[in-house]
Amino acid sequence: MRRFLKAAAGTALCLPGLAPAAEPPCLTPGEFTALANYALPSVINGTASRCAPALPADAFLTRSGGELAARYARTKASAWPGAKAAFLKVSTATNPQAADLFRSMPDPSLQQMTDGLIEGLVGQKLALKRCESVDRLVMLLSPLPAESVSEVVALAVGIGAKTGKASLGAFSICQA
Repeated sequence: MRRFLKAAAGTALCLPGLAPAAEPPCLTPGEFTALANYALPSVINGTASRCAPALPADAFLTRSGGELAARYARTKASAWPGAKAAFLKVSTATNPQAADLFRSMPDPSLQQMTDGLIEGLVGQKLALKRCESVDRLVMLLSPLPAESVSEVVALAVGIGAKTGKASLGAFSICQA
């Protein structure tokens, strides 16, 4: 579960070609939760696409992944301001030139780029051998609203920290 959560969270901000900062910027639990809430539909769609060849026809993601992503997408607009701030915070720390470009983009363009990036990175990072476990995890979390799933992900990432910070490559989770 931790590996999936780390991959899902990391895809939200990993940009190809960006050099990591010496000390990754830290997102507060609230910033990370907003980012996770915004990213959930793209993570689910990317996971369903990636896992399609590895899952049986009756798997949850195969049957209901699209419906779940659509349900979670209803909260994207309200999560966007916090997700955008978190995205720009990490971008500024990792690549200021890219952050300047992102700041100048209209929100719809930045959202479209972010959504495609998240879906694509999930497809690249998720190992097919993990698809059955991920399918079960998504099924178990699916009755929860998007906001609750985002909180669970943020909590799990925070609990997983051994040093007081949960590092996810391009960023870390600040201590509360």
